[in-house]
Amino acid sequence: MHDVLIIGSGLGGLECGALLAKRGLKALVLEGSNQPGGCMQSFRRGGMHYDTGLHYVGGLAPGQTMHHAFAELGLLDLPWQRMDEAFDHVIIGGRHFAFHQGYEAFVEGLAKDFPHQREALQSYAQRLQNITADDMDVCAYDYLRQTFSDELLLNVVSAAAMKTELRRESLPLFNFAHTCSSYIESSWRLKGDGNLLVGRLLDIIKEAGGEVKTNSKVVRLVEADGRIANAICADGQTYEAEYFISDIHPAELCHLLDGCPTIRKAFRRRMTSGENTCGMFTAQFKLKPGALRYFAHNVFVYDKPNVWTMTEDNDPVKGVMISARVPEDDSDELRQIDLLTPMPWHECKPWIKVGHRGDDYKALCQKKTEQCIALAEQYIPNLREMIEQCYTSTPLTYRDYLGSPEGGAFGLRKDYRASMLTFHSVGTPFPNLLLTGQSIILPGIEGVTMTAFETCSKITHDIVRQ
Repeated sequence: MHDVLIIGSGLGGLECGALLAKRGLKALVLEGSNQPGGCMQSFRRGGMHYDTGLHYVGGLAPGQTMHHAFAELGLLDLPWQRMDEAFDHVIIGGRHFAFHQGYEAFVEGLAKDFPHQREALQSYAQRLQNITADDMDVCAYDYLRQTFSDELLLNVVSAAAMKTELRRESLPLFNFAHTCSSYIESSWRLKGDGNLLVGRLLDIIKEAGGEVKTNSKVVRLVEADGRIANAICADGQTYEAEYFISDIHPAELCHLLDGCPTIRKAFRRRMTSGENTCGMFTAQFKLKPGALRYFAHNVFVYDKPNVWTMTEDNDPVKGVMISARVPEDDSDELRQIDLLTPMPWHECKPWIKVGHRGDDYKALCQKKTEQCIALAEQYIPNLREMIEQCYTSTPLTYRDYLGSPEGGAFGLRKDYRASMLTFHSVGTPFPNLLLTGQSIILPGIEGVTMTAFETCSKITHDIVRQ
């Protein structure tokens, strides 16, 4: 019998396990695959580790958005490296712009290129610092159009939000603003791979008396007297707990609840009918020794000055994010670099049900890699000649290895036109079953961490009331 059983060991599940274990609860985390961490895990190829989804984190300085959360979790003393003051560079139509850390510096930096939009930039920076739940009902694109009269500037301030799904017709301002704001406060990279973060959370859970079990796929949740009583795994093992937390996709959770009389049709419909966000195509390179110096900033390169049409059709890659890996040998030699671009699920359609994907799939990956390199060479000339090894992933990879339906990189899609249906509470019809993860409120490290704290507070408050 455990106090809390957590289904899934993504960032949200591990954070919940660490928080609750540190508060004295006996926590058990069950992971269906053989490696914990979800999108935070890294993999090893050719003697090097490559990250799945961790590229940079915002707001870790004292008094900023993520500082208190990471301090409570025990993650602040990992080897975080502060990025350049100009932490994000944007290249659109051959023109080069930079985002600077700190809101005043951010405004001043862009105002040099857009002096006629200084007041609009100040208004925008102020809004980013004062986002509320009411902004779930505000269209991000409409807000930007109303704020900036210069179309190019609208696209420049949106460019680094490639780390969410830029959909003009649906993206809430709440999501867009949170995607941008903490990085402007301060931006950080981890010196080392994402497994450092995963490993720290695993250590905290185990040191506090908790447990994490891999290859333990939950296939059914059993109800008794209106509460979840136990979880049954594919290997036949049954685990009982007082509370349960789901860190898997909400639609997958509903499959586990089949046969539970308490689950409502309306709840099931909300969890299973939502659209998934687009996925990402990633090309990860090992560079030749001495080919390139490390740069402590990201670069976003677009072929046309409209960043809001990235996933509307099957045209060639329109934009790419360039992320450099911090050298672990304290040199200035860059050995690893990632190129990322949005990739809709429908591009994967020919291979969705195919076990062996074959040469056509390899040709697609090669084509996209070449298109990404062509854009990246606007910032890194002759990048192609510097590459020693290349590894690629698509939404199919996310689906097969991370259990993300349709390979969605940002969980369920949020829609300002239907915020009550697409933003979810951490609660469920069962008083002892709660939700966490990127599909609930916000995606990304900040969003998942905020949600984990909300999930854990529900449990601790319930225990106090008892």
